[in-house]
This record gives sequence, C-alpha cells and structure tokens, in this order.
Amino acid sequence: MIYVGPTIFALFLWWFTTGVIFYLDSRAPHTFKWSMIFGTVMLGLALAMLSAQANATDEQGAYLAFTAGLLAWGWQELSLYTGFVTGPRKIRCAEGCSGIKHFGHAIAANLWHEIAIVVVAAVIWFLVKDGVNKIGFFTYLILWAMHLSARLNVFLGVRNVSVEFVPPHMDVLKSFLSQRPMNMLFPLSITLATTGTIFLIGKTMDAAPGFETVGLTLLSAIMGLALVEHWFLVLPIPFDRLWRWSLPQSRHTPVPPPAADRPHEFSALPPPLTHSPDSPCCRGLVNGI
Repeated sequence: MIYVGPTIFALFLWWFTTGVIFYLDSRAPHTFKWSMIFGTVMLGLALAMLSAQANATDEQGAYLAFTAGLLAWGWQELSLYTGFVTGPRKIRCAEGCSGIKHFGHAIAANLWHEIAIVVVAAVIWFLVKDGVNKIGFFTYLILWAMHLSARLNVFLGVRNVSVEFVPPHMDVLKSFLSQRPMNMLFPLSITLATTGTIFLIGKTMDAAPGFETVGLTLLSAIMGLALVEHWFLVLPIPFDRLWRWSLPQSRHTPVPPPAADRPHEFSALPPPLTHSPDSPCCRGLVNGI
C-alpha cells in the first residue's frame, strides 16, 4: 500500500496538468498572455518550492519537489503551444521537404523552446545541487527525455500523431507530423524506457521507508506513464479521449489509421506532405506529458 498513494498522485497530476495545458492553448489568442502570466507565476512558485525543499527528507518534501518539477515542465509546454516560446521558423514546410533540410526546419521551428528547456534545467540544478532532495530535478529530466523521444518518433512516423491536440495557431508544427505504423527508432525508445522504468522500480523496492520510497515511487510512476504514452503512439487505442474534456468540440477530429500504401497521409492535414521515412524530429504529447 505504500506505493499506491504516490502512484495515484503522479497519475492524476500528470493527467490533470496535461489537460489544463490543452485547455489553455485551445482558447482564443487574446487569452494567451494571461495564460502565460499565470504559467510564469506558477514557474516562479515551482522554482521557489524546489529551493525551499532542497534539504527536505520527509514524504511531504518528496511530493512538493515532484509537483514543482512537473509544474516547471508544464511551463515549457504552455509557452510552446501558446506560441510565446517557439523558434524563428513560423511557416510550414513546402511539399516534398525531407531529410536533413526538413530536420533543420524542425529545429528552427522549436529552437527557442529547446533552449528554454536547457535554461530551466540548469536553474533547477543550481537550486538543488547542494541539497539531498533532487526529486524535482529528476522529474524534470525524465519528462524532458521522454518528451524528446516522443517528438522524434512522431516526426519519423507513428500510428497516432494526435493532430487534434496541435492548436490552429501552431500550424507550423503539423509539417513535422508523419503517420505510419512504426519507425526504426521506436523499438529503441521502448527498450530504453522499459529499462529505465524497471531500474527505478528496483530502486524503489530497495529504498528506505519514507522520503526515499515516496520519491522513487513518484519517479517510477512518471517514467512508467511516459513508457505507456510511447505505446499510445502506435497502438490502435483512442487514448486521446483521456483529454477530450479539455478541447473545444471543433478540435475533436478523428484521425484514421494509416493506409498501407500511403503511410504519411491523413485527412486532418492539408494534402499531401511527403517526408522521407528516414527523416528525423518533432512532436509528441505534452507531458508526454
């Protein structure tokens, strides 16, 4: 029973914060500045919480640090999908764009976002490096690593690209979504994520009761959720229903499974952007997260 509470807490916080971000980025553009003000205040509070809990060794300290790490990551997602922190490229790729050139365009569309991720990670490390409670930092790192993996897989091609979760004002990101049953990176991503999850679960089972057990259970849960989210990318499961409550009805657009002879085409996108099967980079779900 000691593992149930932290696992449920991590699951709920991941699901709820993801839905809140989807909701905020689907509202009218004039609301985005207020969303970013709110998000930035939450980021400031998260960093202050991480600093305050850096030497905490009780269960509450583990929960607070985990929450702060997840909120700090949420700011990254909110700032990207409201369009405040993106990259210098603002237009879709031309038809036939592929390969290294296409990869460069994907980087340009997200460059400031990627730099912001590194900057916040460095700030969090500076705040906790001399303390014993690094749960928030490791939470942020797990979300970052699994987010990057998901984006690479979606760029290379997966069954479920979840185009309905890309807000209209971020149309440029749709250039970097490819739909196909599988790509060659996916098995490696799953293997690494599974190994990481098993490792964390093993550390949790050997941990001392209290702070260590709670902290490692939270990290195991978020790693496990990221692993499940990767499977969501390729399995014929309507996982998008988890967050349908956060989207306006106009964005509830079903995306059919990929046709065998047209692996990159799906009806929710303008026709047709053909990308090479071996081209790299772009988007996965928020936390996923």
